[in-house]
Amino acid sequence: MTIIDQPRDRKILNAMMPNYFGDMVKAVVDIVQKKMGVDAELHADIEQALLAQGSLQYDLWGINLYPEMDGEDFIEFDSMINIRPGQGNRSRDVQDADTRQRIIDTVNYLLPC
Repeated sequence: MTIIDQPRDRKILNAMMPNYFGDMVKAVVDIVQKKMGVDAELHADIEQALLAQGSLQYDLWGINLYPEMDGEDFIEFDSMINIRPGQGNRSRDVQDADTRQRIIDTVNYLLPC
């Protein structure tokens, strides 16, 4: 698992792909602190690491990254940690458009093309 809090070359994901899922790398994004954890078997494992570093549950969202894809296909909004009825998110998807955009902005800041 790696915590990214400064911009890094997106190519670092290529080395992580074979670790668990082949063509995909799991990630959890902190949309307030502008950091994310990547490369674990479960989103929940990354979530716990970020919580231990001071992130707030409310700010953490699970995604999947596909390093060999571009554009909208690069990020998939799908994680069990995203099911939060108390925040109005009743799905594994991220339903709020503003939250989705904040995730995209954070990922693009931390992993520029």
